[in-house]
Amino acid sequence: VIGNKNYSTWSLRAWLMLYKSEVKFEENLIQLDTPEFYTEIKKFSPAQKVPTLVDGNLTVWDSLAICEYINDSYMSGTAWPDDTAQKAKARSLASEMHSGFVALRNEMPMNIRARRSINLSQEAKADIARIDQIWSEQFRAFGNKGGWLFGRWSIADAMYAPVTLRFQTYGIELSPEAQAYQEHVMNCDA
Repeated sequence: VIGNKNYSTWSLRAWLMLYKSEVKFEENLIQLDTPEFYTEIKKFSPAQKVPTLVDGNLTVWDSLAICEYINDSYMSGTAWPDDTAQKAKARSLASEMHSGFVALRNEMPMNIRARRSINLSQEAKADIARIDQIWSEQFRAFGNKGGWLFGRWSIADAMYAPVTLRFQTYGIELSPEAQAYQEHVMNCDA
């Protein structure tokens, strides 16, 4: 159960994880910001938020929890790096995106179809610089091993993929390595 992937980064993250896992799933889109949204979402989510995954009798209602569940249940753990240290780093980066970058979220709302120019606060610029640092470091380490943050597709990539779209919307300039990662994500079939 998702909201519009154009506006809901959280829905997009869970959808990307399901798509990349090759699990067959049914997408149930509930239109955001409508009176019907709250009537419909109550049928699926105790938190009354999207995304929500319903798998048999199980309901999972957080994007990162959905990614973890899909990884554990359908991907044999392959959505995290095999190496323990890299797995810890990947989890840290995914969690940093999940709970951080507040200024970026507030000042650069998600809209994939739009192209906008705005004046950013120092806090939002700091968020962008941190993301650029993450992408650059990871691309230098793994860019030639598959192009994703840890070589192969991971939950960390699911968490950062919507940011590549946000950066495109707002015309954010990135370092060459971060730009290469963004282009790799943008060229993904999903």
